[in-house]
Amino acid sequence: MKEKTKYNTGKLLSKINTPEDLRKLQKSQLQTVADELRQYIIDVVSEKGGHLGASLGVVELTVALHYIFNTPEDQLVWDVGHQAYGHKILTGRKKLFPTNRKYKGLSGFPKRNESVYDTFGVGHSSTSISAALGMAIASKSDGENKRQHIAVIGDGSMTAGIAFEALNHAGAENTNLLVILNDNCMSIDPAVGALKEYLTDISTSHTYNKAKNKLWRILGKISKFGKTAQKIAKKVEGAVKSTILGESNYFESLNFRYFGPIDGHDTKHLVSVLNDLKKIPGPKILHCLTVKGKGYKPAEEGDTTKWHAPGIFNKNTGEIVAGSYKKMPPKYQDVFGDTIVELASRNKNIVGVTPAMLSGSSLKKMMEVFPERTFDVGIAEQHAVTFSAGMSTLGKIPFCNIYSTFMQRAYDQVIHDVAIQNLNVVFCLDRGGLVGADGATHHGAFDLSYFRCIPNMIVSAPMNEQELRDLMFTSQLPNQGPFSIRYPRGNGIMIDWKTPFKEIKIGTGRLISDGDEIAVLSIGHAGNFVTGARNQLKKEGINIAHYDMRFVKPLDENLLHKICKKYLFIITIEDGCVKGGFGSAILEFMSSNDYSNKTRLLGIPDKFINHGTQAELYNECFYNEDALIKTIHSVLENSNKKQAI
Repeated sequence: MKEKTKYNTGKLLSKINTPEDLRKLQKSQLQTVADELRQYIIDVVSEKGGHLGASLGVVELTVALHYIFNTPEDQLVWDVGHQAYGHKILTGRKKLFPTNRKYKGLSGFPKRNESVYDTFGVGHSSTSISAALGMAIASKSDGENKRQHIAVIGDGSMTAGIAFEALNHAGAENTNLLVILNDNCMSIDPAVGALKEYLTDISTSHTYNKAKNKLWRILGKISKFGKTAQKIAKKVEGAVKSTILGESNYFESLNFRYFGPIDGHDTKHLVSVLNDLKKIPGPKILHCLTVKGKGYKPAEEGDTTKWHAPGIFNKNTGEIVAGSYKKMPPKYQDVFGDTIVELASRNKNIVGVTPAMLSGSSLKKMMEVFPERTFDVGIAEQHAVTFSAGMSTLGKIPFCNIYSTFMQRAYDQVIHDVAIQNLNVVFCLDRGGLVGADGATHHGAFDLSYFRCIPNMIVSAPMNEQELRDLMFTSQLPNQGPFSIRYPRGNGIMIDWKTPFKEIKIGTGRLISDGDEIAVLSIGHAGNFVTGARNQLKKEGINIAHYDMRFVKPLDENLLHKICKKYLFIITIEDGCVKGGFGSAILEFMSSNDYSNKTRLLGIPDKFINHGTQAELYNECFYNEDALIKTIHSVLENSNKKQAI
C-alpha cells in the first residue's frame, strides 16, 4: 500500500530519510528533530489510529540512539514495538507511516522483512534482551568486537521471566550489550510488583540522584585518564554506588554496570551518555526515566491506559472520537468482566488472575469490586498459570484471563501444572481468532488446536454473549477440572444478553436450524457468519442446516452421529487454524467411525496472517459469509455435475 503523506513533517524531519541523514545534523538541532517527530506521530495517529503514548514517551531516546549508534550495523532491538513509531519514521518509512497497521501497509511492530533497521520481529513483550544477547554473542564469535547491541525494554516488560533469564545469562558474557530500561511505571496498565517498587525507590532517591550527577561529571572526563581510564572509572563508580545504594543494586549483582537514572527526555544529555557508554565494554544497563504520552498534554496528564491506543481523536482538543452513538452489542471482554463480578458475588471461591491485562480483559471490573480476590501478576503468563494452579489446590476457582496469543507462552504450565493434576482452573482466552490491526504476533489462531490435544482439558467457544455467560457459569460448578473458554476481540451480536444463568452440559452442541443436503458445523463466534449466509441462501431456495457445536473437546458424539447419517455434505467453520483445529477434530471423529461424508474445512490457512481489519482478514482467509456461500455453491455444483454424469 502506498500513500503519499499529507502531513507536515517539519523542516528538519522532512530531510531525514535514514539515520545517516540524522547524523549529519548538529547536536543542537536534535531537540528540534524530536519535537517535529513527536508532532508527526500525533498528526498521523490522531487520524489513523494506533499506539500513541508509548511512542511519544521515547521520542528523544529514539533520536539519540540513531544519532550515536551506527544503525543498522549496530543492532537496535525494540521490546514489543509499541514505542517504535519514531524508529520507523527515522528509518526510511516516513512517507508510508500513514499506512501503519492498515491492510497491506506498514506493520504496527518492528518486522525483519520490512526494514534492515528492524533487527528482530517483536509483538510479545520481554524478548529484547534475549535477542540482543544472541546477536552480541554471534557478533563476538565472528570477530566483530566493535559492533554494538542495544535492547530497549520497558519496566513493565522487565517483569517477565524471560527478561530475568536473559539478564542472568548476559551478566556472565563479556559482550557489547547495552540494555536501556525505559522506566515510565507503565505497561498498558500501571506496572506492578516488587521490581516496580525497587525502581521507584532508585528514581526518587534525592541522595542518590545528587551523587550520580557528580558521578557522571567524573566519568565524562574518562578520555583524559588515558590507559588507566577503565580502572579509575570503575573505582569511582563503585565507590559512589556502594556508598549510596549499598550492595543491594539488583543489576550490579548480575554483573551489569548500572548507570542512571537519567532524564529520558533530555536529548543533549542522552547523546552525551550514550556516547560514553558505547566506549565502555561489557554488559551495561542505562536506566531512563520517561513519561508515557510525553509532549501531548491530554496523553501525558490523562488516563495513560486509555492513551496507550486511543483510536481516532481530535489532536487539538484531545477528544476521542467515539463513533456512532447507536446502541451496540457489548464487547465480549466486557461481558466477561460483568459476568465474573456477578459470579464472584455468588461464589466466594472465585478469584481473577491476569498477566498485565486488567483493562484489556475487563478484569478491572472485578478489581474494583473484589480487589482482594483479583490479581494482576505483571507480564508473566507462566507465573499466572501456575499461581492459579496453586490457588486451585486449596479450593479456589481461578478465572485466569490471558489473550489467546499470550497463552502460548505458558503452554508447559497448562500441561504440567494444571492438566496433569486435573485442577479446576478456568482459562478465559480473550482475542481468540483474527484480531485485526495488531497482525501476526497477536492473532489468536492456535488455541483450539493446542488445547484440544491436552488430556483432561475442556475446550469451548461461545457463539454469542449469552453462551459466554453460561459457559462461565458452567465452568465454576463442582468437579469440572481444566476448562478453557475462548472468545474473539470486539463486539458480540446481542443487545439483551444478561439472561439468567443456565448450565450447559459439557460436550453438547445445539441445532440452530435444520436443512437438506448440507450441514454446517460451527464453533464460536464464526457461527454468526453461518446465520448470515443461511439467510442469503434461503432467498435462493437453498436450505442448509446449522449446528453450533460449542465444544471442541469433548465433542458431542451423539449429535455428530445423527449429522453424519443425515447429511451428505458437511462444512466446518472456525475462527482458528484449520491444521489440528475444530474441523480436524470432526474429521478424526468421522474417520474413527467409518463415515465418508463429503467435507470442507473453513478457517485460518496454514500461514501467518498479517494485519488489517478483521473483516478484511476474514475475507482473505476465506471463511466469512461470502466465502461460506461460495463454498456451498461449489459443493452443490460439483454434486449436480456428478449426478448428471
